[in-house]
Amino acid sequence: MSGHSQFKNIIHRKGAQDAKRARIFAKLIRELTVSAKTGLPNPALNPRLRAAIQAARVTNVPKDTIERAIKRGVSNDSDTNYEDVRYEGYGPGSASIIVEALTNNRNRTASEIRLAFSKYGGSLSETNSVSFMFSRIGTIRYPIDCVANDLMFEIALESGADDVKSDEYEYIIICASENLNKVRDILEKNLGSPTNAILDWAAQNRVEITNEQIAQNLTKLLDTLEDNDDVQRVRSNFYFSQIVTERLSS
Repeated sequence: MSGHSQFKNIIHRKGAQDAKRARIFAKLIRELTVSAKTGLPNPALNPRLRAAIQAARVTNVPKDTIERAIKRGVSNDSDTNYEDVRYEGYGPGSASIIVEALTNNRNRTASEIRLAFSKYGGSLSETNSVSFMFSRIGTIRYPIDCVANDLMFEIALESGADDVKSDEYEYIIICASENLNKVRDILEKNLGSPTNAILDWAAQNRVEITNEQIAQNLTKLLDTLEDNDDVQRVRSNFYFSQIVTERLSS
């Protein structure tokens, strides 16, 4: 029985990973289509499309899939009538949350987002009720092994970036939102294409979560939001206390 159970667990895990990969692909393809539709189909002249192509390549979306997505956007297919929508709300523990989506049905998406907030002890609010607590910034990401730490700081700051953060996996170059394209172009000339370059949100102040149950609900809320087909990006201002982090990890 134990061997059978282990096999079933492996199949379930693989199925969950495949489903997650499929959702990521679908979101990237949607962004490619919308980027091509709302701007020029030439990535050199369309920064949003260029960023979408880079993100798709990093995630190993096949080249022909990328090309088909762009063609759908250029052809003005009625099935590609998506629009950018932003939702804002509060999660459990008064955590502020911003949800960015691409949808062809505002009512459906709003209903699903509202349900997720409600299910896990949060509430959806009006537009601009939360975003004023965040700053609009540009972020550009590179793998940590692309260049030495000191050289990355030197190149980034000379390009006009404001800061560079890093962990064991990647560098995150931060710049003013209006400087994103300029900084990215300079970095590309020196380091090659980044893994990601987007307009992002940075919390001005962060909220510490010290209650384990609230932390679990927040985690479930963010997972539910990110699993939504229409949601492209979720940002929040909370962090878990060390004790809560250790309890969740165990």
